[in-house]
Amino acid sequence: MIIPVRCMTCGKPVGQYWEEFKARTAKGEDPAKVLDDFGLDRYCCRSLFMTHVDLTERIGKHQK
Repeated sequence: MIIPVRCMTCGKPVGQYWEEFKARTAKGEDPAKVLDDFGLDRYCCRSLFMTHVDLTERIGKHQK
């Protein structure tokens, strides 16, 4: 639901990139180029961003 602070496989800090990644890809920028700009070269770190589904807004609607 929430992007992890560190990559679960290699331990590299990745959480600080999520908001910028989401904003840049929403504008139509290529996700691979954005991840390259962040310096995320390992496939484990890249897979966190490419497969993450942000459910916080959906779940927030159903909580009281």
